[in-house]
Amino acid sequence: MSQSDDLKSEIKKWSNAALKAKMDLHDLAEDLPTGWERILEVAQTAHDAYRTLEAKRESLKVIA
Repeated sequence: MSQSDDLKSEIKKWSNAALKAKMDLHDLAEDLPTGWERILEVAQTAHDAYRTLEAKRESLKVIA
């Protein structure tokens, strides 16, 4: 597998993780004030997933 193919696979994985994190954040927001204690945790997970996804996409642009 080439480096490009590896990155595309990672991008797909992180895209799915980011989508799940976005939905978790959305669900938490809909249930507020119930679960307010988890706001920072869920938001941090979404932030990290999207930050990693963006970094992988930028890496792919560099090698492509």
